[in-house]
Amino acid sequence: MAPIATSTVPEPAAVAPAPAKDKAAARKRFEDVYTIVRDDLLADFRKHNMPEEAIDYYRRSMDYNVPGGKLNRGLSVVDSVAIFMGRELTDAEYFKAAVLGWSVEWLQAYFLVSDDIMDSSVTRRGQPCWYKLKDVGLMAINDALILEGAIYQMIRKHFRSEPYYVDLLDLMHEVSYQTEMGQLVDLITAPEDHVDLSKFSLDRHKTIVIYKTAIYSFYLPVALAMLLCGFPLALDILVPLGEYFQIQDDYLDYAGTPEQIGKIGTDILDNKCSWVVNTALARATPAQRTILDANYGRKDPDAEARVKAVFAEADAYARINALIDAVPEASSPCGGAVLRRSVFRVFLEKIYKRTK
Repeated sequence: MAPIATSTVPEPAAVAPAPAKDKAAARKRFEDVYTIVRDDLLADFRKHNMPEEAIDYYRRSMDYNVPGGKLNRGLSVVDSVAIFMGRELTDAEYFKAAVLGWSVEWLQAYFLVSDDIMDSSVTRRGQPCWYKLKDVGLMAINDALILEGAIYQMIRKHFRSEPYYVDLLDLMHEVSYQTEMGQLVDLITAPEDHVDLSKFSLDRHKTIVIYKTAIYSFYLPVALAMLLCGFPLALDILVPLGEYFQIQDDYLDYAGTPEQIGKIGTDILDNKCSWVVNTALARATPAQRTILDANYGRKDPDAEARVKAVFAEADAYARINALIDAVPEASSPCGGAVLRRSVFRVFLEKIYKRTK
């Protein structure tokens, strides 16, 4: 099957928030594909004569770590393909897009399981981190690796005969590698056991955000949709969107409650190189800088409170809108799909003024 195409291209409609009922239905349809993909992966385990105990554990690992979040990354693949096509997708087209969407969610699960171990995190998505479960512990390291390997199993099963199969593999490998680069820079910049704010800067924070979050959270979902529709790939808008998302995420860690964000914010206690502290460092008076140096990254709630007293928020919404307005709306060389500005606008509206 070549990249999907249509015979007619309707004019792009204005982007409006979907009703809650429609969102719930869209999520349910997407989650139905999760069950198919998961069961395919379990069948592959059986094909290799894995014992039932291992198969049951694998099922539990996937069910606990993959589908429990907001699913924005995965749903964005499906949404982007539909917007490019300018029409409702056929069942076959939807399934292809949803499998790629779930490949992003599996990648997210791999990163989060690993990240929680490295950060000694306690909760994730309103429940204990996977490695914190008594019968899991550091087996979670291998579980994370299996989650990553599952990505390539599902892509091979459903896309091996497609002309863009190698491009999908190349994209997933490259994005994984770049995200791991970002994790490295984050870890060496802000180790929990050694606070050195001289390493912090907005430039360093930008590097971490782009490589650790923006590329896989914003570029990857639309890039997968673009490959499915026959478009060349571009980073210009989606990476700034990712920066904006991470700025919000950093601010919510500082200002959000566990009920809002589904976890306990620990960036201050954990010496994270977040946007909030870097903005504070850039604007701090000498007295405020003294407070930050003395209190940031200390495992002390009183020190955390003193740091919060120095922090402030900023906004990047207008800058990203200007980038979106500059996108040329071009047809795909492989058919009737159109590269529409509304794809990027939908991403922006999903995260603008979010509370978790």
